[in-house]
Amino acid sequence: MNGILNINKPQGKTSYDIVAVVKRLSGEKRVGHAGTLDPLASGILPVCLGQGTRVIEYLADATKTYCAQVLLGIVTDTYDAEGTVTERQDPSHVSREQVALALNSFRGKIQQVPPMYSALKHKGRPLYRLARSGTEIERASRPVEIHRLNLLDWQPPVVTVEVECSKGTYIRSLAYDLGQLLGCGASLKNLLRTRYGPFNLEDAVSLPELEDAFRYGYWQSLVYPLDAVLLNYRAVVVDEVMGRSIKNGNPLVLDKIESGQDISINQPAATTGAGVVERCRVYSQDGCLLALLRYEPEKGHWRPEKVFGM
Repeated sequence: MNGILNINKPQGKTSYDIVAVVKRLSGEKRVGHAGTLDPLASGILPVCLGQGTRVIEYLADATKTYCAQVLLGIVTDTYDAEGTVTERQDPSHVSREQVALALNSFRGKIQQVPPMYSALKHKGRPLYRLARSGTEIERASRPVEIHRLNLLDWQPPVVTVEVECSKGTYIRSLAYDLGQLLGCGASLKNLLRTRYGPFNLEDAVSLPELEDAFRYGYWQSLVYPLDAVLLNYRAVVVDEVMGRSIKNGNPLVLDKIESGQDISINQPAATTGAGVVERCRVYSQDGCLLALLRYEPEKGHWRPEKVFGM
């Protein structure tokens, strides 16, 4: 039972709640999720089973897309609707044009201060635990990138935006910062994740659908293969002898290839016009994913980073 489920997490459930459901339904002990969603948020939550848990780290750098509703005039300690209101202001003076102009400040590479109610740690303790005890820590800003930020709807005092962003971006902080820039305060009212790397909301399965799939025995059709999150890396097909060698941790020498081409075992290199290819996928001749290799430029070969089997 190795692979990835694209689950549509409902509001009110934690990400760990979803993992618990999948463990119960599947009987698989090795289950983990990528990209935590707060209980308030809904949408795509990739859940990995078996050896799928070993590719979670490769989802970390994938971009994510959200549909977010921002409530102007209300500030909370958590920056979202679950928190305690700390400030109220009248946002009636804010116009659609002002909102659209303010959004320009958040596009591209920006510095963002994470919220106190987050899983980030200070001296080994999660910030949210410190916040619950009444302690606030000064947080350093972090670089994030907003690839796309569109104003979808304006129903005062609610602003609806679509955000495509890099890892580490807090949409709650984005809502709070937008309110500060507009001078009226704001908090996140609702959040829906519509895309995460290769996974889209329209293809996501709900919990009732997932339960039916396990009950009636067609759950396999919902499981994405391990390499669904590795397709941005180049591919190489090896014979049985070379496959065993890779499984034993031995490096592989590859030839130069043109951009966009897969690699065959008889074409040993590692560079393209875009520079050094850092990783590549290895398959057996019958199409099974064997390993993920990492290029070591100082040695001129590819070293097995993850071995998935034969």
